[in-house]
Amino acid sequence: SFEDVPRNRPLLLVANEFFDALPIRQYVKTDRGWCERMVMLDARGELGFGIAPVAIGAGHVPSNRDGAPLGAVYETSPPGEAMAEEIGFRIAHGGGAALIIDYGYGADAGYAETLQAVQSHSFADVLIDSGESDLSAHVDFAALSAAARRGGATVAGPVSQGDFLDGLGVRQRANALAHARGANPENIYRQVARLIDDDEMGKLFKVIAILPPNAPKPPGL
Repeated sequence: SFEDVPRNRPLLLVANEFFDALPIRQYVKTDRGWCERMVMLDARGELGFGIAPVAIGAGHVPSNRDGAPLGAVYETSPPGEAMAEEIGFRIAHGGGAALIIDYGYGADAGYAETLQAVQSHSFADVLIDSGESDLSAHVDFAALSAAARRGGATVAGPVSQGDFLDGLGVRQRANALAHARGANPENIYRQVARLIDDDEMGKLFKVIAILPPNAPKPPGL
């Protein structure tokens, strides 16, 4: 548990594809307002999704989402935001830094559902074989950043993974490796392309750094 990590000491944290695996809540825009999407039993006694009959109260969905069309889905991760706020608090008071890399979106969050399940390297039904699939959802980096700032820290980013690695010199590093004795240049450039190209991981994956107040912006961000 993160609670077991000593407080009031410098914290160096790297989280790669961690926040996407934390629980989320989903809200659907209906003619009654925003209603929570919930797991229920269908007529056959099997798990299925349903919409709560009563609209949620104010505060669950940001006011800037009021103009969303009917059928829009808003996703939020209270555990993820709580974790980001705690990380921000510890870094603000004890020093250190956190680097968070995950797939998600910044300020351009849409209204589509991103919850998915993967089993044996293939997409699966979220509610079938419960406990046997890898569940994940896109990370709201704007929400994580706001939570870390509530904890007292400063945040750099988000930027795309492609821009982040480019800023750190990944292309120059790849060129140096490709000219080394015994290197396989084709494989090196293929792997770099997978990390930074927009149609691979370069655009979908985002990066933020959580830092002490008034800390300088780190390389790549």
